[in-house]
Amino acid sequence: MSPEVAAAVVGGAAALLTTLVGILLPLVLRRTRGAVEAQGEQTRAVTLDALDAMGSRLQARFNARIDDVRDDIDGVREDVARVREWQAGHDAEHLIIGQPRTGGDSK
Repeated sequence: MSPEVAAAVVGGAAALLTTLVGILLPLVLRRTRGAVEAQGEQTRAVTLDALDAMGSRLQARFNARIDDVRDDIDGVREDVARVREWQAGHDAEHLIIGQPRTGGDSK
């Protein structure tokens, strides 16, 4: 085979290969892009579901903590009411025995 013929064959093969790559590459990329978009939508859906679940758990924990704080506040209010009752009784005892109570928040 002469060098001119070999060069023509190699050049033709290169042109044919370039044409095939030019045709097949967009097809492969389109197929890949579609798969990536589908997978992205699945990932997005799973992520949103996970975030919703996490938000629900956090909301439940937050509400439970608020309920605990409300219970604590109610307990403190009950304790304050008992102390005030005791103070009123104690002040009355002092008035009965004729010695006014001094100190604290006595009037």
